Amino acid sequence: MAGDEMHRLQTHDLEIGATEAVQRHYSRHVVATKPVSQRKLDFEHSRPRWLRECVAEATGVFYYVFPGIAAIASFTLNLENEAGVAAFGSLFQIGWAFAIGIAFAIITCAPTSGGHFNPAITICFAIWQGFPWKKVPHYIFSQIFGAFVAGLLLVGMYWPEIQAFKAESIAAGKGLVYNSGPASILCTFPNPNQTNLGYLFLTEFFVDSFIGLIIWANLDPANPFVSPTSAPFAIGLAYATMVWGFADIAISTNLARDLGTRIVAAIFFGGESFTYLNYSWIAILVNIPATIFATGYYEFLMRDSLGKIAKGHAVHEHGEEGLRRHITNTGHIETGAANALRSNQSGSDEYNLGKQA
Repeated sequence: MAGDEMHRLQTHDLEIGATEAVQRHYSRHVVATKPVSQRKLDFEHSRPRWLRECVAEATGVFYYVFPGIAAIASFTLNLENEAGVAAFGSLFQIGWAFAIGIAFAIITCAPTSGGHFNPAITICFAIWQGFPWKKVPHYIFSQIFGAFVAGLLLVGMYWPEIQAFKAESIAAGKGLVYNSGPASILCTFPNPNQTNLGYLFLTEFFVDSFIGLIIWANLDPANPFVSPTSAPFAIGLAYATMVWGFADIAISTNLARDLGTRIVAAIFFGGESFTYLNYSWIAILVNIPATIFATGYYEFLMRDSLGKIAKGHAVHEHGEEGLRRHITNTGHIETGAANALRSNQSGSDEYNLGKQA
């Protein structure tokens, strides 16, 4: 009974999010662990839950944004060597930097906060999965703050190179805010010929919907094709594929990632960071309706709640009686690749039980 109670407390202490996909861990001990002191338990208990969640969300976004914009800085500030060819980096490298950063963010911080790291994902958890609306504002603030800190630190670490690039850009009459310019190290700007905001809107909307649908599928506990250990990397690769395909025509993919670093760009490169070609509202805001559309698409057209119940991740609102009544009324369960796998597993278990009997 004590073991069951501890398991219950542990699962109830975790929020809905990426943690749901990586809930089970195998115990592993590299060295013998020392006993946990009462003083340590008292200290950890005294920390406000909201503070832990805010710190985890901010840290997770930092882990996601910092490697990505560092790769962009390396590519932008070292565009050519003496031979006139690319010296450091490419869009391929930048995509991997964001992908692995996202995986590290989930692995490091999701056990504490649930691993949202995106205001649109937080809002979608509140809409579809019962995440408390009262937590949404401080999650979003923490996410933006994490990106802001990442931008500040990146500027500090690359300050001499950025200063030299600024002087060169001004001398060439290009200014500071443009695609492949100094400010673009931190946030997205369209190419000078991309003046059609409708085109930019649709590009951002599609890219964010693509990512949102993959995230929702990876976090579906009824999905048999994503293992707990692969979910962080699969989600990261969703971002990487969109960077590889569309970064050259301006995409943002995350409100927090763009707004946090855009504020830093405005501090160091001027207010034009928000007004250039009237684009910033697309980079900042489109992520939310696009992700709501993608997750709604999954919830209404693809979600298998019966499979979720069967795996023990949910219950029928009227308990076992309601579930039996539903199965009796429908008469059968839909078939498909996922259900076939579950059926095969069930058949194997029944065979093994028969052998034991």
